[in-house]
Amino acid sequence: AWQIARRGVPVDLYEMKPCLKTPAQHLDTMAELVCSNSLRSDRLSNAVGLLKAEMRMLDSLIMRAADENAVPAGGALAVDRHGFARMVTEQIRSHPHITVVPGEVTEIPEGEVVIASGPLTSDALAERLQSLLGADTALHFYDAAAPLVTAESVDMDKAWFGSRYDRGTADYVNCPMTEEEYDAFWKELTTAQEAPVHG
Repeated sequence: AWQIARRGVPVDLYEMKPCLKTPAQHLDTMAELVCSNSLRSDRLSNAVGLLKAEMRMLDSLIMRAADENAVPAGGALAVDRHGFARMVTEQIRSHPHITVVPGEVTEIPEGEVVIASGPLTSDALAERLQSLLGADTALHFYDAAAPLVTAESVDMDKAWFGSRYDRGTADYVNCPMTEEEYDAFWKELTTAQEAPVHG
């Protein structure tokens, strides 16, 4: 929507939030990062970092918001997830060529349409797409929501700052476990309830 609109083309952007959210979403803003606040490596020596550099050259709103809301993360690009989502939402909603249409999309609109709903598509739209694309179309997505830990909850008498992979600055908090704590963690992890995999 951003790239089309900045070329002077009027865009209707259908957005179900804040009217409807999937179970993984908690914010009312667009571009909510639900799994992690890391956008992975920012180094030009790998494909992920190179792609980010190319997106910056193309005036990517996502990259601008990420850069303006970056938090220390060594060689990775991590963001303040609330500031990042807020900036994307404000920029989209204030663009003169973008009209945000609130509510869930359950049918594909007539005319030229780009469907970019991502892995957090509502059930109704996913079912509609599956009916159009065929029953064998895999539209599911499994991931885990990363836990959010507040800094004041970490016992810094035991934890310490370090770099990731011994590169860059010491931006990561390392939280050690005793052998007993590790064994208990491993037991809970290996006996936890699993999501059923379909197909």
